[in-house]
Amino acid sequence: MLPKSLQRLIDSLAKLPGIGQKTAQRLAYHLLRTHRSLGKEIGETLLGLAEKITFCRECFNLSDSQICSICGNPRREKKLICVVENVFDAQAIERSGDFHGVYHILHGKISPLDNVTPDDLKIKELFLRIKRMQEDSQGNGTQAEQIEIILATNPSSEGETTALYIQRLLHPLNIKITRIATGIPVGADLEYADEITLGRAIKGRQDY
Repeated sequence: MLPKSLQRLIDSLAKLPGIGQKTAQRLAYHLLRTHRSLGKEIGETLLGLAEKITFCRECFNLSDSQICSICGNPRREKKLICVVENVFDAQAIERSGDFHGVYHILHGKISPLDNVTPDDLKIKELFLRIKRMQEDSQGNGTQAEQIEIILATNPSSEGETTALYIQRLLHPLNIKITRIATGIPVGADLEYADEITLGRAIKGRQDY
């Protein structure tokens, strides 16, 4: 019989994605036996996250202030919005160094099997964000057509469903809506690619 406090730690760790009961037991025992200072550091960090981390009021990225560093950067193109499923997708795009706009984090994707509906995502907030931008553009005498939305949801069935839903929702706003290209990854062999990936690679071909 384990101490109740240790069992609570194991049960908590087991709730994390990709960690089963046995892995949680090994982690808890490791923290208890050899790295108690590390356990204390992790605990203090988690408490700090709960108190300091919030959502950016513009893009819903994780931030330690009301406006994240990207939305607050005056050098970013505010009318170029890349819509992604989660914060890690935004980080991946940032690492490319080729995108200089801003983001909108949905925090998920439409998935009826998982009972995730559009109302569970930040889709309505995206619509309202664009409406505000259009109103600001009209007030400043600039054209609202300059706004471009890049739908960068993952090329899965749920990601495609989410992108299509957003495209139909935003279509009446008369803005430019684009979808990220998909195709053959660098270093891959054509013979191992599936038919859908090959088809998209052919359709998305560019001048060379």
